[in-house]
Amino acid sequence: MLFDGVCNLCNASINFVIDRDAEAVFRFAPLQSDVGRALVAECGLVDEDSIVLVEDGRCYVRSDAALRIARRLDGAWRLLGVLRIVPRPLRDAAYRVIARYRYRWFGKQDACRLPTPDLRVRFLAFDPT
Repeated sequence: MLFDGVCNLCNASINFVIDRDAEAVFRFAPLQSDVGRALVAECGLVDEDSIVLVEDGRCYVRSDAALRIARRLDGAWRLLGVLRIVPRPLRDAAYRVIARYRYRWFGKQDACRLPTPDLRVRFLAFDPT
């Protein structure tokens, strides 16, 4: 999972996923990291500021990424997968509204989050700068 490392909503989302990923399936990297930028480029994306899920060699963004992530979480969260019946343009329109105002509504940090020592193994890029 690639995420906006300075976005408070995105960081809260990563914490949410970590808490509901008992099998530790997901690995994380900020979009701003070298690893994040390299994976975005491999996906053929340019200046992506959406969540990006790289799964089995394929790249998913926006609502597709969010719903694919939800289906792998513990508990009832996987039921959100039924939202895939909503046409992607509608799902992505809602996603874009939240993404556009995320800093205004939730704030942002000056730097990417630093994972705790026990979570560092789940982060693809740990660069404290």
